[in-house]
Amino acid sequence: MLKPGVVNRRLVGEVIERLEKKGLKIIGLKMVHPTREIAEAHYAEHKDKPFFGELVDYLVSGPVVAMVLQADDCVVITRKLVGKTKPAEAEPGTIRGDYCVHTARNIIHASDSDESAAREIALWFKDEEIFDWKDCEDGWY
Repeated sequence: MLKPGVVNRRLVGEVIERLEKKGLKIIGLKMVHPTREIAEAHYAEHKDKPFFGELVDYLVSGPVVAMVLQADDCVVITRKLVGKTKPAEAEPGTIRGDYCVHTARNIIHASDSDESAAREIALWFKDEEIFDWKDCEDGWY
């Protein structure tokens, strides 16, 4: 998910381009202004942490771009492209390393496991909004 900071900074296309150039296949994509209920459900595992309220406030502050990506080892590959959560620890060349300065204004979310991805996809997308299309590039990446 590309968070409100990406949309406000007009970096949506650039970030998506980096994901696609790696070979990740986009099978779901939409812009949505999250409700507090969805934001709280999305970050439910952080509910008891001190930063939960700030995290939810940021997510509901503007539109986000929700995505479903597909590839072999998609979660691992995506998290490597995204970089570490804390911008000071994110390597240059990663999305967070190149575009993010403040942890509280982290610009992108990437699921941390296949189980989290399945839960998050179900939260943001209906089945009919996901398209597993034939990729003519299969085998090239």
